[in-house]
Amino acid sequence: MFIRRFPNRLKSLKCKLFSKINLRFYSNGQVRVRFAPSPTGYLHLGGLRTALYNYLFAKKHNGVFILRIEDTDRTRTIPRAADKLQEDLSWAGIEVDEGPLQGGCSGPYIQSERLQLYKDHIKLLLNTGSAYPCFCTERRLNLLRKEALKMQEIPKYDNKCRDLLKEEVEVRIKKGEPHCIRFKISNKEESFDDLIYGNISYNVSLNEGDPVIIKSDGYPTYHYANVIDDHLMKITHVLRGVEWQISTTKHLMLYRAFGWNPPSFGHLPLLMNADGSKLSKRQGDIRISSYRENGIFPLALINYIANSGGGFEKDQERYIKPKCYTLEQLASQFDLSKINSHSGKLMSEMLPEFNRLELKRQFEEKHLRSKLVLNVKELLKNTYPERVENGSLQYSDEYITRILEWSLHRIDKLSDLFSKNLEFIWALPTSYSLDENVYISLKLLKDELSSIKDFNREELNTTLKHISKKHNIKYGKFMKDLRLVLSGLNEGPSVAEIISILGKDDTFRRIDLCLNKTNKIR
Repeated sequence: MFIRRFPNRLKSLKCKLFSKINLRFYSNGQVRVRFAPSPTGYLHLGGLRTALYNYLFAKKHNGVFILRIEDTDRTRTIPRAADKLQEDLSWAGIEVDEGPLQGGCSGPYIQSERLQLYKDHIKLLLNTGSAYPCFCTERRLNLLRKEALKMQEIPKYDNKCRDLLKEEVEVRIKKGEPHCIRFKISNKEESFDDLIYGNISYNVSLNEGDPVIIKSDGYPTYHYANVIDDHLMKITHVLRGVEWQISTTKHLMLYRAFGWNPPSFGHLPLLMNADGSKLSKRQGDIRISSYRENGIFPLALINYIANSGGGFEKDQERYIKPKCYTLEQLASQFDLSKINSHSGKLMSEMLPEFNRLELKRQFEEKHLRSKLVLNVKELLKNTYPERVENGSLQYSDEYITRILEWSLHRIDKLSDLFSKNLEFIWALPTSYSLDENVYISLKLLKDELSSIKDFNREELNTTLKHISKKHNIKYGKFMKDLRLVLSGLNEGPSVAEIISILGKDDTFRRIDLCLNKTNKIR
């Protein structure tokens, strides 16, 4: 292991000093953080967690959250991927302060539009001898790799062009010989204090030769453009995935070569599946868009992520029962020193629970409740398009609100309202088999229910038992028949509950429908 971490020894000391260290940053200027995805695919849970933690950190300290699109790898860039990334962030409630759509004083915020800045800065490194042109062909580099593997060594560039004479370099460039620009790395072990892992030491030269910072096509590599942009955008804190920790010492060398002060670095541990396996882009269900399409609320997904890996002040109630916090509440609780340095596991069974909590929260807030009603209406159109079109399926806001209130503890997401066992809420039962004696029972029931004003479950239960006893009808058979007439189900909610859900008019409509069918049979 070439990278050395000392989290246990330094964790407590880091926690004590953390606030003092950051007070220095806060007093000297505004906190500025960034989320810098590459548009090479969809936004997934790991990427959203990185964006979320940067956003919460900025909001807690009245800072600025920047979105930067790092699209310098042109071979892997996917059309419209950047637009989709921004749509997903917006859906999740993560508001960008500066970015491609919002603009700002440090733009452009797309790296392919910043090429001149990278060209200008490379001159500084070339003039100081910190970087040099490399003319090695791909064929030579492939031979180096093969030879290293044959000798069971780590494949790396041998820095051949580092010592070329200035005159030779000039001649070859004048000839138009293809070349890239490499950065001279140190062969010494470098250290830095990771805000999450403590002291990190690593010798880059043990695993790689001088890295390419400007490719032969004129585009910068990630490491070079990343440092330039973070400096010019005045980034104070870099919070990114732990997979980039090994590159940080190389980035610090670049900062030193330019004579710049680096930001503070904190690396976020991996998010893992519940079984300890790594999240993979091949898992279709880790795409943010898939959660959106499957009826998961943004805040439920945010809490699902925040619940894995720490980073928040202890809330004793959270451990008694789950809570779904708003972004403002999460920001106020966010604390870098409380992020676990080990990988966080996503417990999939928690997501439905958070979604149920968010559904309840939205229903309890009047301005959000009206949006829920509209969402249900939209689902009705998508589920029963023909019935909505011909006008046979029309439900009032009052009815939908009553259904939502009844279902708060029964469903995980709005689409569950349209599952097979709850279809009776929206559609009349069309096929069931009953004997002729049901006609008498239904007629008696309708007469008795006509005198009831309040269709609450307690009174309905009393009335149903009274009818059964008064007319000598077997209660169990009576309930089974009624459930079929009202819902088309053999099993499900109690009859009193079904009647209270449907209301008086819809209950009578279904009873009349059955009576008319029975009359035709008779």
